[in-house]
Amino acid sequence: MLQNVTGFEGGSAPRARPPLPVRVLAELIGSAFLAALVVGSGIAAQTLSPGNIGLELFENAAATAAGLYAIILMVGAVSGGHFNPVVSIVDAVFGGIAWRDVGAYIPAQIAGCIGGTVIANTMFGLQAVSISQHDRRSAGHWLGEVVATLGLLLVIFALARSHRANVTPAAVGAYIGAAYFFTSSASFANPAITVGRMLSNTFAGIAPGSVPLYVTAQLVGGAVAIGIIRTLYPDVRTAASEVVVPFGSE
Repeated sequence: MLQNVTGFEGGSAPRARPPLPVRVLAELIGSAFLAALVVGSGIAAQTLSPGNIGLELFENAAATAAGLYAIILMVGAVSGGHFNPVVSIVDAVFGGIAWRDVGAYIPAQIAGCIGGTVIANTMFGLQAVSISQHDRRSAGHWLGEVVATLGLLLVIFALARSHRANVTPAAVGAYIGAAYFFTSSASFANPAITVGRMLSNTFAGIAPGSVPLYVTAQLVGGAVAIGIIRTLYPDVRTAASEVVVPFGSE
């Protein structure tokens, strides 16, 4: 069983893992900022570059990549900086966190993403909740989400296993920003943000009818990632507590 303390390689001494309620609060806050970032930058892009979908996507992706890096740094040392039910589930499979923690993290992640979407809508003078009409149902979208989620998990666990978790915030931001363009689905890769984004009928939104397809694909991507990670890194359990970043790191 993994110890509940860790730290960056070559950094300061490890500290005790924060209590679960504090970690859940960190996941709630981080998830809210993530949704506000994704939806808010999408609304801004749509306003600044109306009708230019390529430029809108670039602006949305660039803001998300940079902002996600900052958000992981903001609260990652408290909760690990998951903000994503699939990351939490896979981390529990490898022993990084307890399953009871997953049961607490996931509702906080979903609630945070819903709250962040409402805040983003309100900041830009829109209705607090507006159900998206952006249909994303196709085989291509499904495969895109499998690939996006698989790649995200491989980046996270490869860096943890090689004791390079100090660069994970930047790597995750870079991967998600790139995946906006190289996947057909625009790389949601996160069930919580998928649920949140259906509440904004804007550039970053997703129609409720498309949500089950996306969430299923994300879970499939997570399952595939478990098999590949086990094959590439048989001893990954020794580093799972460093996902996404080590608890109590400085």
